[in-house]
Amino acid sequence: MAAVVYRLLPFGLVLVAAAAYTFKNCIEERNSNRRSFKCNQRRETNISVIMDDLPHHIVNLSILGNPIRFIPDKAFARFQELRLLRLDNNRLRAIESSAFGELRQLRSLNLSFNNISELRPSLFASLHNLTFLSLRANRLKRLAGGIFSATPELSTLMLQQNLLANFTEIVRSVSNLSHLFQLNLCLNNFTSLHHNRIPFPQSLSKLYLCRNNLSTLGCERFFLSAVKILDLSYNSRLSAEAFLDVDLARTNYLNLHSTAVDVMTLLNISNIHVGHVDFTGTGVKNNSRLLALCELLRRKVKSLKALRLGSNGIRELKSDTLSRCPTIITSLDLSGNPLKNSRDQILNCLGFLGENRYFKKLVLEHNHLTNLYSCRQVRPFRELEELSFRYNRILKVSAYAFVHTPNVGTLNLNINTISFLSQKALKGLRRLKTLRLDNNLLTDLFDDSFEDLFALQTLNLRNNRISVIFDRTFHRLGYLTTLDLGGNKIARIHSAGFQGLGRLSKLYLDGNKLRQIDMSLHAAFRHTLTVLDLEENFIQFSSMNASSPFVNFSRLGDLKLGGQRPYGLTHLPHKLFRGLGRLTSLYLTNNQISYFAADALDELTDLRFLTLDKCCDVNIRLPPGVFKNLRNLTKLTLENAGIQNFSGKVFGNLSGLQTLQLTHNGIQSLDVDVLNGLPRLRYLDIRHLPLSCTCLNSLLQNWTVHNDRVQVVYVYNLPCQEGEKSNFYNFETDVCYIDLGKYLFFSTSAAVALLAAVPLLYVKLYWKIKYGYYAFRSWFGERWRRFREEEENCAYDAFVSYNSNDEDWVMLQLLPNLEGNGSSLKLCLHHRDFEPGRDIVDNIVAAVYSSRKTICVVSRNFLQSEWCSLEIQLASYRLFDEHRDVLLLVFLEPVTERQISSFHRMRKVMLKKTYLQWPASDCVDPEQARELFWSQLRRAVKAGSKPETEENEETRAAAAPDKDDLGDSDTQTLIADGHFYTD
Repeated sequence: MAAVVYRLLPFGLVLVAAAAYTFKNCIEERNSNRRSFKCNQRRETNISVIMDDLPHHIVNLSILGNPIRFIPDKAFARFQELRLLRLDNNRLRAIESSAFGELRQLRSLNLSFNNISELRPSLFASLHNLTFLSLRANRLKRLAGGIFSATPELSTLMLQQNLLANFTEIVRSVSNLSHLFQLNLCLNNFTSLHHNRIPFPQSLSKLYLCRNNLSTLGCERFFLSAVKILDLSYNSRLSAEAFLDVDLARTNYLNLHSTAVDVMTLLNISNIHVGHVDFTGTGVKNNSRLLALCELLRRKVKSLKALRLGSNGIRELKSDTLSRCPTIITSLDLSGNPLKNSRDQILNCLGFLGENRYFKKLVLEHNHLTNLYSCRQVRPFRELEELSFRYNRILKVSAYAFVHTPNVGTLNLNINTISFLSQKALKGLRRLKTLRLDNNLLTDLFDDSFEDLFALQTLNLRNNRISVIFDRTFHRLGYLTTLDLGGNKIARIHSAGFQGLGRLSKLYLDGNKLRQIDMSLHAAFRHTLTVLDLEENFIQFSSMNASSPFVNFSRLGDLKLGGQRPYGLTHLPHKLFRGLGRLTSLYLTNNQISYFAADALDELTDLRFLTLDKCCDVNIRLPPGVFKNLRNLTKLTLENAGIQNFSGKVFGNLSGLQTLQLTHNGIQSLDVDVLNGLPRLRYLDIRHLPLSCTCLNSLLQNWTVHNDRVQVVYVYNLPCQEGEKSNFYNFETDVCYIDLGKYLFFSTSAAVALLAAVPLLYVKLYWKIKYGYYAFRSWFGERWRRFREEEENCAYDAFVSYNSNDEDWVMLQLLPNLEGNGSSLKLCLHHRDFEPGRDIVDNIVAAVYSSRKTICVVSRNFLQSEWCSLEIQLASYRLFDEHRDVLLLVFLEPVTERQISSFHRMRKVMLKKTYLQWPASDCVDPEQARELFWSQLRRAVKAGSKPETEENEETRAAAAPDKDDLGDSDTQTLIADGHFYTD
């Protein structure tokens, strides 16, 4: 029943349309529109449980191979449209009287192979339309009177393999069945056909009484008069006298195999037509009895359609043996006799047929023939159309062995030990259409072996020892449509080996030793071949294959490449199947494919069936788009194919797929969106997958259980892989949906806010965050305690931060004026004082915190350097956050407001602290300006850097000139002259 699932989530009510359906113990037969089901080999003992979720309108139901022992009343009452019901191969012992109540439309009921010992009289009371009933292989000893009284339409009743012994009860129970056509009572315990004058229905045409204990018939004269097929075989105590005064005039076939009936006596005392008796296994053992039988037959009839003499122990046939038989015998069967070759041509060349030239079919199967000799001098049997020598011991077929049967259309030489087939052995068989040479020991085929077989359509050479197909071997077989070379040792096919096969449709080369195959070399059947079987060879394709071996085989519809030896096919290269635009079925089973080109299947646009069962290496990942052109594919089987994931990139384009089998793979979850993207999918098998019972599969659980489009096989039996007691269909999923809306809201809001804040934080706090990161690294290494010592313990008076492009000014101007001329100042320069091998960031941090001051030599190059920016940030951190006057700015050249706009801390320093400008060369007195510059810089370096208090801040503010009192021109003059300016 269709299902719609409502799931209440925190953010609203969601309507989930179901997309699949499943049954607990049954499988719907494909394309049956919910009308046919199979419930086979389940472990359930209660039949009602097996059927409890089936729709009421089913028509066909099979419940086989289950441990069911009992069927209760009205068990099938809700299936009133049921027409076929199979309950065979269970363990049924008892069936309640009304078990099949309400099944008025039932036509076929099979209860075979159970343990039923008794049938209730009213068991079939409701089955008014029943036509077929099988109770074979049970333990029935009796049938209740009138048990079939309510089944007037019953036409076939199978009661073989029971313990029935009272024939009268059987007759009484079926006497009212006016439509009964076939009754099978073989393998019971009947000793006679006594029936108390109760007649059989006149409709009964087939009666099987084989393998009973009949010693006499004991029936009225006309009791069997309507029976046309009567099987009394294997009643070893039955004699000819039992047929005395029994009317068999209408019997068309009488089987007396392995009885004590003397057929000569039977034909003399019975009114059965002699041509309707099967003489197989009737003791016609020697030539004299055969002659007598033929004479008797000839006296009664002039022609016979069939003379069956099989399994009579006939050891030899003479030339006049059958000469006394009726003039015309259409079919002669001598199978199962120990006939052997003799030195003359009586048996070899059908000399035992005498002058009878009207045989159309001769069967000599299951004999002891070892050779077929030349029959070149024998008068031909032109009427013979079918000749069979199967199941003999033939080693050799000589030249012209069949020249005396020129019109034979079917010749069966299969299942022998033929190791030598003369090149002229088949000479003269110009009308032969079917030749079977399979299951022999042939090793070689020659270009003239089949030269006369112009009309041959089917040639079967399967299971021989052929190793090479030479040029022109089949060149005269222009009408051949089927060639079976499977199961040989073929390792090589010459380029003209298939020349002449212009109409070949089916070619079987499976089970050989071919290591490579290029069918494009065999152009003879390029436009006719529809089936090609290459399974179980040694074929391998390189990943570098440049061309397809099947190119131009435009009509090929069925291709098998499975089971390549010794370890399977390993590569499916680029465009392997180019040219196979009409291929409908492809078999790649039992291989070990590790390389699967993404476009390997691109040409197969008309493919309908693809099987990849056991095809691939266990770690293979099917490439995205591998099925992208298979829009006409209706069935895909991937059982035990090594597949680990199920994604839309691989399976998303299978718009025509109806059946998908994924059993025994490593897939842990299935994407429901991918399954919903297969609009025509109707059957899905996911048994034996390691599906996890977690939120990852919560949607899949809902999809598989509450559904109405795709049948998911046996979902209720899928276990949880985590070892939980629950199964996949009912594992707890509520936790997967609780507060999901709230979580989504908050997480989404946080993500949006973060995305909005990141650009702002990047612009505003980039260097602060970066500095914090590096400072934390240094603090974590316990360096900060060492760096925060009193300034009198500092190793340097100043750390000079500059760009390498300004190194000349630092070395030629700054260093001599601060460290030279008897000065006691000590500077830290990165090229001179940084510790070799140490991380550069650690060196910078150490330099800043082991120096009382940091001198930043600012230029345009300085502002473009990331390391210089880091150094000024470290120094400004000490300036503002530790309130230490440690930063000195020295501008080597004029810098615009725009160039320093991104250095917020530097601008803050310029507004709050002092800075120096290197005098320009065009100033009024450059030498005096530079002397003043160096004097002020040395004094600033020597000045203390202890944390400022509120008191000295106020004192400093009072002593400093008011900026408003200075004009812009005055400010520029002070800077240009090398003087300090304090805000």
